[in-house]
Formats: sequence, C-alpha cells, structure tokens
Amino acid sequence: MALNRDFVGRTYKSTTSYEVSRVKIKEFAAAIGDNNPIYRDRAAAQAAGHPDVVAPPTFPIVFSLQSGGEALADPELGLNYAMVVHGEQRFEYVRPIYPGDELVTSSTITEIRSAGRNELMTIRSDVTTVAGEPVCTTYNTIVERGGAG
Repeated sequence: MALNRDFVGRTYKSTTSYEVSRVKIKEFAAAIGDNNPIYRDRAAAQAAGHPDVVAPPTFPIVFSLQSGGEALADPELGLNYAMVVHGEQRFEYVRPIYPGDELVTSSTITEIRSAGRNELMTIRSDVTTVAGEPVCTTYNTIVERGGAG
C-alpha cells in the first residue's frame, strides 16, 4: 500500500524536552561500540577543547524521531511497521551536544516516494535548545518494504 503523500510537509513538534546527561552519552557510546574517551571522560573531552564530555555524532537518533512518532503512528499515513527497515541517516551540526542540554525537536516529513516495490519516507528533524538555539538537523529515511510497485 502506498504511503499517503498528503503527509509531505507536515511538521510535528516534540511535546517534551530531552535532557542530555553524561550517563546517557556514556550508555549510547557503549551501545554503538565507540570507545572514544571524549564521550566518557571529562578530562579527555576538555583536552580536546570541549567544556565537558560530548555526545557522539549519531546521538540525536535517541530522541529526534520522538516528535515524528505522532505522524508514523497515524493510520492515515498507511505505514506498516512490520515492514519497516532503517534506510539512512545523516546529521548536520551547528554545535556539539553536551550534558545539561535540554533539547526539543521539530520533525517534518520532507519526502515520500516509491522505489520499486518499496516506499521511502524522509523526515528532517531540527534540534534546538529549549531557548531556541540551533544544535543540529537530522535526516532519517525509513523504508517500508514491499509497498507500491
């Protein structure tokens, strides 16, 4: 079943903020198998020019799709979660993410297209502090396998 193209351009804002902590950064670094000490050790991070430990570049995936979740769960979109796989992701940073950052996300469905029997949907999420300071933009493409052909 084809995804509903009427969802392209819709924007969803997070209803709560995400507070970044040293523990969450450390847990994420461990989960992705990255042993870089700037993610775990404040002294190592400071020696590298950061005020504190820094989050790995892919860390926003933890919370960035939170605001887009409302769209993904909408039955009118026509997304079959059982057939969804991760397509690709990329991140564009204005500045690093640090412990103590309180972040909010605004997610927009930027594209829905067919690729053979699959449906691809791209979501852009703009991540800012609660004060409105831009932090990064994430781009996530999810694939619904076996869709329209």
